[in-house]
Amino acid sequence: MARMKEFPRHKVISMRITDEEFKRLEFLIENTHQSVSNIMREAVEHFAENYERTKSIRPAKRLRI
Repeated sequence: MARMKEFPRHKVISMRITDEEFKRLEFLIENTHQSVSNIMREAVEHFAENYERTKSIRPAKRLRI
């Protein structure tokens, strides 16, 4: 009997990328020995952390003249 995964993944995302982006992704796959899915999960996490960090630093309000 198959074991249930602790965090099952049911969502699938499809995206279009340029040839250059694909080359960069292939480079990452070959050099990190990770799957496309793992690289993309890590990229989403990295983006989210940076977004949250930059959003917590509020820019100064613009003065109306």
